[in-house]
Amino acid sequence: MESKIEILSTVKIQNTPDLYKIVDLLNRSLKHEDLMFGLALDKDDQNKAVFTIYRT
Repeated sequence: MESKIEILSTVKIQNTPDLYKIVDLLNRSLKHEDLMFGLALDKDDQNKAVFTIYRT
């Protein structure tokens, strides 16, 4: 059984200390919809975060 993860959308946004709370809430709330949300620091600008929506 193979699991494929598809990127639906990606956006760079201003990083804030509580941003991870929104991503955590989305992951908990929409897991049953086969959606997953990711957050990472931008490699080029540590003041920006990369928010990604995946379909699992």
